[in-house]
Amino acid sequence: MAETIRVIGDTLPGADLNAPLLEVDDLRVEFQVRGKRVPAVRGASFTLERGRTLAVVGESGSGKSVTSQAVMGILDTPPGHITGGAVRLHGVDLLDKDEETRRTIRGNHIAIVFQDALSALNPLWSVGFQIGELFRVHRGTGRKEARRRAVELLDLVGIPDAANRVGDYPHQFSGGMRQRVMIAMALALDPEVLIADEPTTALDVTVQAQIMRLLKRIQAERNMGLILITHDLGVVADVADDVAVMYAGEVVERAGIREVFKRPAHPYTKALLRAIPRVDAVGRELEVIGGLPPNPASLPSGCPFHPRCFAAEDKCAAEVPPWLEPAENHGSRCHFAQEVYTDER
Repeated sequence: MAETIRVIGDTLPGADLNAPLLEVDDLRVEFQVRGKRVPAVRGASFTLERGRTLAVVGESGSGKSVTSQAVMGILDTPPGHITGGAVRLHGVDLLDKDEETRRTIRGNHIAIVFQDALSALNPLWSVGFQIGELFRVHRGTGRKEARRRAVELLDLVGIPDAANRVGDYPHQFSGGMRQRVMIAMALALDPEVLIADEPTTALDVTVQAQIMRLLKRIQAERNMGLILITHDLGVVADVADDVAVMYAGEVVERAGIREVFKRPAHPYTKALLRAIPRVDAVGRELEVIGGLPPNPASLPSGCPFHPRCFAAEDKCAAEVPPWLEPAENHGSRCHFAQEVYTDER
């Protein structure tokens, strides 16, 4: 069924409500560094359905945040350039749209929560003014109505005494409260897709759990598609429905969250799971992944994970691994995906 998505001041024709809510297909991003083209995202692909939560997991430098910026259309160009692939919203490729159209889609259909709320918020304006600005600019509301809506959103995300705190400035909030303000701003225009880029960075464990529960509750209430960018599988274990594991700029495993925890099919995913602290392993040394993530400017031959892989063989250094599916809706970019999946390696 084809339909037109309404956006403020314009329309986006060609939307297909039978298509996935968001589909990232073979996305490629490069950076120009000292005259050299450095690949940051190398063919990332994943799908997000309405009402589901996708966790994009990987170490720092794996391409998670660059992927989210490309999806949002906020990649700094230069030095970053999208060199291939597609980002489809209801089947409509956003990469084919001009900047003016992308601007109307941001906030209205896709919104993002940045990991550093203190840097993302303007220190010169109250949080209520910054939230209300979205309604004034995109909805044409007056200041009084915009302030009322800001209070409602602050209350929604659990800011105590929101009516009195709406006039406070970012520095007057704790780290966890600032992150709640960022979530309120992202939700202001009722987007269909919310991207949370490391939303619990630098927060203590208790506040991390609170933010995760808040995102899960709001996602369920609004039936949004939620993408959680993180380096910690443990943080999203109770929140995510699906997982895309990234390494060296590409998705190396994609599956449901339960399947990933029960039967991971890529050695890197197994290593990430082993590195999660466990309450039943008190007194035992925490497992770590040996070596360092590869330099995107000089990736190793074959499988980029092979220098750190416990299951690597000669072919891993010589041949780029294909995408294999050891089970239905479970894929992995590993020569030995089936063997790793069945715990034979």
